[in-house]
Parts: sequence; structure tokens; C-alpha cells
Amino acid sequence: MQEITNEQLKKGDYLLFIYSPFCGTCHVARSMLEKIESVHHENIFVEMNASLYPDFMQDNQIESVPCLLIMQDNEIKEKVYAFRSIANIYNYLLSYKPALFAKS
Repeated sequence: MQEITNEQLKKGDYLLFIYSPFCGTCHVARSMLEKIESVHHENIFVEMNASLYPDFMQDNQIESVPCLLIMQDNEIKEKVYAFRSIANIYNYLLSYKPALFAKS
């Protein structure tokens, strides 16, 4: 995962993993997302350290970390706070990134 850039934030189309470096649950959630990326051999998610972006957190009403913020067309589609399992995250990917599952 790579840190989100201002350019990506302006584009408004991303799967953003919001975390705190001191959050144990965030570390578990990160490992789930990294496993998904390793299976697909590509960067799917971008990340943001919540403490470095307080205005973003308030503007987008992020309630807690970890959070997977799904943004499409500059509109928040989902805020996922309960990662639960890799299978659960795949359900969101099927809805919002179906190209990941298209057969070549």
C-alpha cells in the first residue's frame, strides 16, 4: 500500500485505508488488505495516517480507525469500520472494483 497523494484525494476515486500507527486493530486490518493485494499482484488500496489529516477526518466524518473509505466520483460510497474477514472485504471489492475479477 502506498500513502495517498493530494492528487489522488482530488481525483476522488479510491479505496482508502485510514489507520493510526498505534492501533492494534489497524495492524490486523492492514494485514488483510495486504494479503488481498498480494493475491492480485497490484496496489488496490491507498493509506492515510489519520493523525496527519485531521481536517480530512472531520470533513468526511470519519468516526474511528481502522476505516476503509470507498470513494467513487468524489462521493463517499461506504465507510467500512468492521473489517471482520478477508471474505468480507472481497464483498466490497466485488461491488466497487469488479474489474479485479474479470477474466482476461
